[in-house]
Amino acid sequence: MIYALVGNQNSGKTTLFNALTGSSQHVGNFPGVTVEQKYGIIKGTDYQVVDLPGIYSIRPYSNEEILTRDFILNNKPDAIINIVDAMNIERNLYLTLQLLELRIPTVIAINMMDEIRANNASVNIELLSELLGVAVVPISAIKEEGISELIQVVENTAKNKSIPKVYDFCKPGPVHRCIHAVSHIIEDHADKVGIASRFATIQVILNDQHIINLLQLNDNEIETIRHNIVEMETERGLDCEAAIADMRYKFIESVCSQTVLKPEKSKERERSINIDKILTHKYFAIPIFAVIITTIFWLTFGPIGKLLSDGFSSFIDKIIGVIGSLLASYGINEVVQGLIVDGILAGVGSVLSFLPMILLLFFFLSILEDTGYMARIAFVMDKLLRKIGLSGKSIVPFLIGFGCTVPAVMATRTLPSERDRKLTILLVPFMSCTAKIPIYAFFTNYFFVEHKALIMTGLYFGGIITAIITSIIFNKVAFKGNPIPFVMEMPNYRLPSLKSVALLMEEKAKDFIQRAFTIIVASTILVWILQSFDLRFNVVEDASLSILGSLGKVLEPAFRPLGFGDYRFVTALVTGLIAKETVVSTLEVLIPTGITTILTTASALSFLTFTLLYTPCFAAIASIKREVNSTIKTIGIIVFQIIVAWLISFLVYSVAGVLI
Repeated sequence: MIYALVGNQNSGKTTLFNALTGSSQHVGNFPGVTVEQKYGIIKGTDYQVVDLPGIYSIRPYSNEEILTRDFILNNKPDAIINIVDAMNIERNLYLTLQLLELRIPTVIAINMMDEIRANNASVNIELLSELLGVAVVPISAIKEEGISELIQVVENTAKNKSIPKVYDFCKPGPVHRCIHAVSHIIEDHADKVGIASRFATIQVILNDQHIINLLQLNDNEIETIRHNIVEMETERGLDCEAAIADMRYKFIESVCSQTVLKPEKSKERERSINIDKILTHKYFAIPIFAVIITTIFWLTFGPIGKLLSDGFSSFIDKIIGVIGSLLASYGINEVVQGLIVDGILAGVGSVLSFLPMILLLFFFLSILEDTGYMARIAFVMDKLLRKIGLSGKSIVPFLIGFGCTVPAVMATRTLPSERDRKLTILLVPFMSCTAKIPIYAFFTNYFFVEHKALIMTGLYFGGIITAIITSIIFNKVAFKGNPIPFVMEMPNYRLPSLKSVALLMEEKAKDFIQRAFTIIVASTILVWILQSFDLRFNVVEDASLSILGSLGKVLEPAFRPLGFGDYRFVTALVTGLIAKETVVSTLEVLIPTGITTILTTASALSFLTFTLLYTPCFAAIASIKREVNSTIKTIGIIVFQIIVAWLISFLVYSVAGVLI
C-alpha cells in the first residue's frame, strides 16, 4: 500500500516523514523545504509513504499544487495522511476540506500537540473526528509522540477503504444549488475517469481546465454549467472563488468553535513578535543580517575554521606520507607510485582538508534555519528584491544555493510566476555553493593569509551583487513585468534541534566524502594520466608537452587577459565542471610546487572571481535543463554565465593590477 503525506507548508510534514520512516530528510523551520516527492517505507511495515510538497490548497496555480493534485489523481494512494498544525487548525483545515472531497481514505494527524498543551489550549479530538467524518490522531512529530497509533489507524483506514463520511460543506442557498446542479451534469463523466464527483464539481466551478479537459464535457454541458455559475455569482454577490472559499470557511469556523479551545496568548507567538521588533526592524534588519552573515563567515574561514582545517590537513598529510613510504619500501613501480601518491592521494587529500570548514558553515546556517530566522530574511529582503524585479520568495532558492545549486534550482518550483522562476534560475548559480569553498580556501591560504575571512565574505557578497545587477538589467530587457506579490508564512522562533543540525552536517559530510572518493578520484586519475603522457603515450618530463598541455594550450589565449593564461589553470576550470572541488585537486596534481610561482595576487583574485561566477557543475546544468525544459535555453544560460564571469574577472584583474 502507498500513503500520501499532505499538509500546509511548515506544518511538520518532513519531520513526520522522518518519524514514520526512520529517514533523515532535511527539515527546516521555513516554508518550501520540500520541493519534490520523497518516498520512504514506514518502519516495521512494507507500506510506502510519499512526502509531497507543502501546499495551502489544491488549486491548479502553483507547481507544488499541481504536483500534489496530479500525484493523488494519477497514483490513487490507498490513504492520505493529512498533517494539521494544532496551533493553526482553522487555516490548515481549508486544505483538509478539499482532501475530503477527493473521497479517498483519509486520516488527519493533528501535529504539535506538545505546543497546544504548553499554551493551556486543547482540541476535542473525538468531536473533531465526528464532525469531519474521518479518523483524527493527535501527535507530536518532533517528539515522536503518537506515531505508532497513527500508523495503526492509517493501516486500518486503508485496509477497510474507509472513505470520509463528510464531504458536503454547504448550507442551502445559491452555492448549494450551483454545486448540486453542476454535480448532476458531470457525475457520469467523473465516474468514467475515476475522479470523485464532488471534487470534480468544485474544480469545474473554479474553472480548472485540466479537470474540465479530463471530463470531456460537450459544449451544451459547459454552457449549462456556466449559466449555473453566473446565476450563483449574481445571487451570492461574490465571484465563484470567493463564494466557495466563504462556504468552506463558514464550515471550518463552525467545527473549530465546537472543538478547539484557543490559548489566550501563545507564548511562542508573543516571543516571536518581540524578537521580530528587532530582527525585522525597518532600518536595522538588513544591517543585522549583514553582521550575522559576516560573523559566520569570519568564524568559518577565520580562527575556528582555520584551526580545524589545518589540524585535519596535517592528519591527512601524515597518512599520505605513511602510504608513500610503504609503497616506496615495497618497491612499487615509480609511475604507479606517482599516480597513487602525487595523483589520487594528493588530489583527494587537498579537497578533504577543507571538510571541517564546510561542516562548520553548515552548522551555523542550520542554526539560523532551525530558529526560523531564514523566513525573516525572506521577509526583510522582499522589498529589496522587488526593486530589482524579483519576488521576495526568490530568496529561498538563493539561500539554498549557498549549500548546493541543484536543490536551489529545484526550489524555484515554489515560485508562482514563470517569469520569476526563469529569472531566479538564471541568477542562482551566482551564489557560492559549498563546493567552491575548497577553491576559496586553497587560494586564500597562498595569497591572502591575513585577510582570509575578508576575501571569503567579499566573494559571497560579490555573487549576490552580480545577481542584483544582472536582475536589474534583465528586468528592463528580457524579463519585463512585475513580480508576483509575496505571501509567506512566518513560523515561530524555536530553539534549534541538535538532531536536525547533526543530521544536516552528517548529510553534507557524506555527500562531500562520497564525491571526494568517486568523482574527484576519477577526475584526478584522468588529469594525472593526461599530464604524464604525450599523444603517443610516452612518459614526459615536461608536462607542457603532455596530452593535457596540448589540449589546454588551445584555450590559453582566451584567459590571458584575465591573468591566468596557463594551460594548468584552464584545465582546472574545465575539470571544475565535473565538480567544483576538482579545481583544487587538479591544481595540486599539475602544480605540486605551489601556485605562487605562477600567479600574482591580482591574477589570483581574477581566478577566484571567475570560479565564483562561471558555469556550475554538470549536475546543476542538468537540473537547469530539467527546469527550463529546453536545451537551447540551457546553452544560453551557460554562455551567459561564462561571458559574465570573463567580463567581471577582466575588470577585477585590471583594477587589482593597478591597486596592488
